[in-house]
Amino acid sequence: MKNIQNTGLGIFLIGLTLFISLIFLGKYELTPTLFDQIIKDKEIKSELFIDEMNINVVGKEFTDPFSFSLAIRNALNNANTSHIKNREYGKKIWSKPHVLSYDIAKKSGTGLIKENKGLFWWLTFGLGVIGALLFIIPNVITLGPKGIKNNGVFLNAATNRGWIGWFVFVFLVCFYLLLYFAPDYIVNWTYIVDPISEALSGNPAGQWFLYGFLYCVVMTVMAVRMYIKYRHNKYQILRTTSVLFFQIIFAFLIPEIMVRFQMPWYDFKNAFPLDYDFFFKWNLKELTNSGGIGLFILVWGIVLTLIIVPLMVYFFGKRWYCSWVCGCGGLAETLGDPYRQLSDKSLKAWKFERWIVHGVLVFAIVMTVMTLYTFFAETSSVLGIKISTIQSIYGLLIGSVFAGVIGTGFYPIFGNRVWCRFGCPLAAYLGIVQRFKSRFRITTNGGQCISCGNCSTYCEQGIDVRAYAQKGENIVRASCVGCGICAAVCPRGVLKLENGPEDGRINPTDILLGNDIDLMKYLK
Repeated sequence: MKNIQNTGLGIFLIGLTLFISLIFLGKYELTPTLFDQIIKDKEIKSELFIDEMNINVVGKEFTDPFSFSLAIRNALNNANTSHIKNREYGKKIWSKPHVLSYDIAKKSGTGLIKENKGLFWWLTFGLGVIGALLFIIPNVITLGPKGIKNNGVFLNAATNRGWIGWFVFVFLVCFYLLLYFAPDYIVNWTYIVDPISEALSGNPAGQWFLYGFLYCVVMTVMAVRMYIKYRHNKYQILRTTSVLFFQIIFAFLIPEIMVRFQMPWYDFKNAFPLDYDFFFKWNLKELTNSGGIGLFILVWGIVLTLIIVPLMVYFFGKRWYCSWVCGCGGLAETLGDPYRQLSDKSLKAWKFERWIVHGVLVFAIVMTVMTLYTFFAETSSVLGIKISTIQSIYGLLIGSVFAGVIGTGFYPIFGNRVWCRFGCPLAAYLGIVQRFKSRFRITTNGGQCISCGNCSTYCEQGIDVRAYAQKGENIVRASCVGCGICAAVCPRGVLKLENGPEDGRINPTDILLGNDIDLMKYLK
């Protein structure tokens, strides 16, 4: 079995190496005819940009995406800088440099990869999936008895910030930086998924289709690992199946198929404020101009946020969304499962968590109120502050850097729920409802606890579960996502996830006036 795993690892690394190498390959040539068409489609009015492109880019062959994209970005930045200086705002190209550069690069690419998309898909995605499964599946036989123990989890270079963990960290961070800020460098990656995108939506793949497809592939492969690791626990099997279903069907397939039928791209499970741009002017206009389906999406989004979400949290806790439906949670529970023990359980981390996650929620709400005001008042600013500036700041700092680069890239360093715990505004909203108005709790049987520490070790939200178990206290925390791993790893069955009457959810003797420690514990 060890030989099979080593073979699988080798195949996976070959696929990964080829995948990374694709960004350094390919040829790019922007023909005069193609450039004229781009000018027409983009309604570009900047003669300066057109002249610079004709001099430095058009008709020339580039052998890598970096020099090609850099030439386009330089022309764009020079033109925009000149137009702003001369107050020629009508000629300014209102596009982020990497967005326009990506569109041009996508249409200008030529060569081996673009002409052999299927072959390179198998050499990258195909080998990666086959290799990963060959490495994972033998664990069915080699895992031994049912149950999870702390057997070497803090001695493994992959799961305890060792060199493997740091390698994964660097790869993930670089991937997200390219995805968000330099998609024009990864055009070759989008080529190999073009056939899949065209089959679903009828359009060539963009970087977000690539991300969605890769997201689903990674979750599926790592879900196999979850099925094997937690095969003794029906709750984990069902929960893993649920997040996989909602990600593939609701977040990937349905939105792409909707586009094919000339409907807005929309993820029906994505609730505000996680879907922070739902009330942005461009989105509201797109929905109101899309007829009946647009109106349905608008009403559904509002009802989901204001009625369905709090109602479901009341009956089932925030776990119904964070651990059974959410795509962010789904990736955290599959790809991030090897790193859950790295979550910081200190009081300092808890205090920081409370301030920052609720701060992001307040930021999202204030931004949305300002956005709706400018929309109905038909203005572009509030109290002299341009709403586009606020939206850009939130999109960059929260939507890109926090949710993507840090939220996922930092799995191997800070644990798998970095975003969910410290940055997700929807998690903060769900947590407030769960803490003060919910039937959900984790009950404990202190008499059976042997203080092994498995529960606290594997709590991805940084909760010291063992401290509650030793005292036989119910666990009622706003941050708890009800993943149930603490119960799954307990060798004595001390912990149980329950939905019961609100009365008795919190033991009155736990809250003693004047006892700051107990009060602080329940304020979260």
